[in-house]
Formats: sequence, C-alpha cells, structure tokens
Amino acid sequence: MTTDQVAKRLVELCRKGDYEKAQKELFDDSAVSIESEASPAFPKETKGLKAIIEKGHKFESMVEKVHSTAVTEPLVADHAIAFEMEMDITMKEKGRSKMKELCVYKVNKEGKIVSEHFFN
Repeated sequence: MTTDQVAKRLVELCRKGDYEKAQKELFDDSAVSIESEASPAFPKETKGLKAIIEKGHKFESMVEKVHSTAVTEPLVADHAIAFEMEMDITMKEKGRSKMKELCVYKVNKEGKIVSEHFFN
C-alpha cells in the first residue's frame, strides 16, 4: 500500500470506530504508540502491536459511552499521515468530556504504520 492508500483506509476505519481492525490491518508488528503525556492509565510510549491493541482494550473498558467521533481528511506526505480526531465520550470514572487530538503516523516502505503520536 502507498502512504495515501494507508491514510484513506485508516481514516475510513477510525470514522467507524474500528480502531483494532485498523491496527491489525495497517500496523507493523513492531509499531510504537506515543501519547502526548504519560498518565496513570497509559504510559507515554507503548511498543509493539500486541501492546498497542491491549492499550486500546484498556481505553475501551474505561469508556461508558461514545456520543460522537469526528475525523478530518488526512494530510499525507511521503511517509507521514496526519489528521485531527474529536471524541465526545463519557468516561466511567470521570464523566463526560470532549477530546481533540492531532494524530500523526509514520509509514514504512512496506506500507505499514510504524509509529503513531497523539498531540492534544
């Protein structure tokens, strides 16, 4: 896959809320996920596809309800993808909140995502 094809598929799956499918389909086994800040729930850096999927399961277990999700059209460079994601969610422990982050991905020559970095 080209970076453009990866971007289109990633955005398509994120808009559906099918994050694990996106990870299994598009991520390299050695991918790295970097949060903007470390938190008690999540470390600053998560290494490996299996650990990234587990992090997603943990996040989902903390969510009571997803009210809405929006993903912008992606910006694509040679081997980089960026888009903005907004979520209106109710967390089990914290109540309702709106999250807005810039999601940046690096794609290798084989067309697999090797890193994701979230900025808020």
